[in-house]
Amino acid sequence: MYPREPLAITLSEIHDKLAKVLRTDPQILLDLEKDMEALTGKSGIMEQVAEENRILVDRTLEELGLSRRASAEEIYRALITRLTHTDEHLSKFLDQPDLSKMSKVCGKLCAAALWLNHPSKGFFIKKEKAIQMLEKFPPQNLLDFFGYGTVSELVDKKGFSSVFSALRFAQDTAWMHRFFDEAYNELIADDFEEREVELKVLEAEWLEVAEKFLDKKYHNVSHLKEFGVIFVIPLKIDTPGETLRLFTLMLHYLNEVPFYSKLFRAFAGNADFSSKLKSLLRGDVPEGQRPSFAPPSRSASDGHSKASEGKPEIAIRIVQRYLAKDNPDDFRLADPHINPETEHWHKAEENLGRLTQAPELKGHAFGYWHGLDFVGDFFSDGLEGKSGEILVSFDLIDLVMSLVKKGEIKYLYHQQEALWNKIFIEYLGREKLEELVEKNIIGGFIKL
Repeated sequence: MYPREPLAITLSEIHDKLAKVLRTDPQILLDLEKDMEALTGKSGIMEQVAEENRILVDRTLEELGLSRRASAEEIYRALITRLTHTDEHLSKFLDQPDLSKMSKVCGKLCAAALWLNHPSKGFFIKKEKAIQMLEKFPPQNLLDFFGYGTVSELVDKKGFSSVFSALRFAQDTAWMHRFFDEAYNELIADDFEEREVELKVLEAEWLEVAEKFLDKKYHNVSHLKEFGVIFVIPLKIDTPGETLRLFTLMLHYLNEVPFYSKLFRAFAGNADFSSKLKSLLRGDVPEGQRPSFAPPSRSASDGHSKASEGKPEIAIRIVQRYLAKDNPDDFRLADPHINPETEHWHKAEENLGRLTQAPELKGHAFGYWHGLDFVGDFFSDGLEGKSGEILVSFDLIDLVMSLVKKGEIKYLYHQQEALWNKIFIEYLGREKLEELVEKNIIGGFIKL
């Protein structure tokens, strides 16, 4: 690394505390703070973030009737109880949604989601082009299941959105990879058109398809970025938290799909459009170490450079996916990074908070969770005579995912990723962060 000007920042309890939550090395945070202070002129950001986290933890505990003397399990259970009440109020507001009856008319579920966030038209693959692509790679599992001889007959009888959504769970991985790797190579900007984002609850018959081809339990909501479809598998809602998980996932995708559509549109004039499109759909994350930049030489023409101003050049990784789902020990998670997924969740939680504006929901604090996404802390494991501590996430998404899993898995990674974003937001601002992500997402690193 280039030599640094000495800054009045030393390793402290703050770096230790944040590093413990983020599962990284305190020295990494110290180096990051020195670089970002030199770059932005903003000091004390790590301390500010840690203090805001402490205040929000203490306030939340007080509202729950607890203190920091409570065990991690007591705090987790209190958060889950509050979340369960949120889920009950939401389910009642949405008329206890029965997904098996909502394929033709989605009703209040979709109406409420679109009231909270109705995205403008997006830039998506034309339906006729998509059908042509599928005809070259017939989805034999689906054709055999329904007894149809051609793709056009399948789409005509079962509907475009339903068929393309079902590819996710009806075709095997080898077919999906071949379809993506080969059919998508041919795409050009003229194969896209402007049309509305679609919320689609699949017909009940698709449950039988899913059960035939899937060995494990599946999420009941997903999306197709390139087609502008957000789809729901009509599983029975019979577990606390499922309505809230379903609804927040829909809000999340109503933010994520337009984000990627904007990028598709931005790259439409590029000669390498199809390769950039595929990179975005894969959610590529650079696998190598973050690049280090030597200080640039002084410009002979103007005598100015970042180095001459005493400012470093640093690279921040863009992590498009939740890597912790596949490998919680992925080294990239311990490296300073920004996660755009986290921003889609932040907006979804903001959307959810606006539900309180509905007359019948006055007094219900749906906005309670907004702003807690980066919040978490360590608490006693509750074992007498032991000094162990457990991390508790106060993040809505971690908690609702844990609730639906009945506590078998206690999710943490949404909060940890939100904390990384929080640090960079305090230095750069949320709008600037999004702008930098959009500009640099293909390369995978933001150079500051």
